[in-house]
Amino acid sequence: MATVRPFRGLRPKAEWAERVMALPYDVMNREEAEKMAEGNSASFLHISRAEIDLPKEISAYSELVYQKAGENLKAFEKKGILELEKEPCYYLYQQIMDGRKQVGVVATVSVEEYEKGIIKRHEFTRVEKEEDRVRHFQACGAHTEPVFLTYRSQPEINDHMMEWMEKNSPLYEIVGKDGVAHALYKLEDKKVIHRMGKLFDEIPALYIADGHHRCASAARIGKLKREENPDHTGIEEYNYFLAVVFPEDHLEVFDYNRVVKDLNGLSVTSFLERLREKGFEVESVGKAPYRPEKKHVFGMYLEGIWYRLTAAEFMINSDVIQGLDVSMLSDYILGPILGIEDLRRDARIDFIGGIRGLEELERRCNQDMKVAFAVHPVDIRDLLLVADAGEVMPPKSTWFEPKLASGLFVHPYE
Repeated sequence: MATVRPFRGLRPKAEWAERVMALPYDVMNREEAEKMAEGNSASFLHISRAEIDLPKEISAYSELVYQKAGENLKAFEKKGILELEKEPCYYLYQQIMDGRKQVGVVATVSVEEYEKGIIKRHEFTRVEKEEDRVRHFQACGAHTEPVFLTYRSQPEINDHMMEWMEKNSPLYEIVGKDGVAHALYKLEDKKVIHRMGKLFDEIPALYIADGHHRCASAARIGKLKREENPDHTGIEEYNYFLAVVFPEDHLEVFDYNRVVKDLNGLSVTSFLERLREKGFEVESVGKAPYRPEKKHVFGMYLEGIWYRLTAAEFMINSDVIQGLDVSMLSDYILGPILGIEDLRRDARIDFIGGIRGLEELERRCNQDMKVAFAVHPVDIRDLLLVADAGEVMPPKSTWFEPKLASGLFVHPYE
């Protein structure tokens, strides 16, 4: 069963919250982070992307950057920008994007349950990205950003969340520059906290939607701290890490599209013929962007024209992995026709999150790529099935929006 635990959050005082709130550390580059934090000494980017406070010649992975992150976090506390809760609590975190609302519980979850597979993954992680977050968390003595988790929706948990929000005022209500509205509620009633914890005890599994590297990094830190502590009991804060836990029916998965640099030596005519030979129905749909309206249909942009690619019946697979459209694209087009076998390492392919729109696919093809593929979004239920089966999806299969804000809650574990 899943442990979803209240904690003593380190969070902004109300008068600082809007200035502190930032986008997640991994959705921008260094230059973008510098621009976002310009003129705002309270931006959480000074902690999550501390290289912006150091000379440009210093690598983002220098030990100086991690030290600076820890120093800045302590400075935020000393200045009274961030304060630590006196008692453990849950928070309810509401986001509204384009009229769609998602509400999750901000809590800590168990490192041990991640190691045992009760917190389930659907992606592989890369050691270098894990190492970056390990060093960052260690320097800060805190999990500075949450993992995005989901679970199969339970009406009673949803009812508890909505009832609390109806009866109480939020700590903060902030609309970001991207138009996403964020509201944070403090759930501090001990009886309600106890009941919420008991309800989550009945949830058989949690699933990582976004934040696989933060999960893996927290687990590595937990293991290190266990080994270093001769008096380890299992209740220390390092045994838990920060998460926002959403019911799956609140979430929307966006498409994660692909652009490829060349046609692997083929002419346009030969490439289109190879697609037909593989079993696709290929239809030109004009110059207006084409978004696939259902599974097993793809949009393709090539030399200023959009095409609809419809898979033949024999290509459709009932296997949880092979049945995904991102797998079909790799198995029938990217690999055998375009020669891209390793999506993680091949420099000829790039990935575009659906939030950027189909116009971004056109822009990239007009700039530095040759062909683009628009994919129908993965169904959240397929993600859960893949994780339940102990499998992993192909790289860059899912894109969630809205992203969790950074800086509204931190989990100190030292």
